[in-house]
Amino acid sequence: MAEVLKAGDAVEWNTSQGKTSGIVKKKLTRPTEIKGHHVAASKDNPEYLVESDKTGEVAAHKPSALTKKTAGK
Repeated sequence: MAEVLKAGDAVEWNTSQGKTSGIVKKKLTRPTEIKGHHVAASKDNPEYLVESDKTGEVAAHKPSALTKKTAGK
């Protein structure tokens, strides 16, 4: 089961360039558009809006793709 995340949580995820990190901005529980990309989020299948530490860009990620960072990491 994926971790429960909330706004402000520091997270990591894998990209084609390697692991990157960012901050959860909010939980998405309904379909939305982000930069022209359709995000099929719902209450049963939520996604998280995450802001990249490196670029400042935002993107939606499935809970299973995100790992909560622990202090000191």
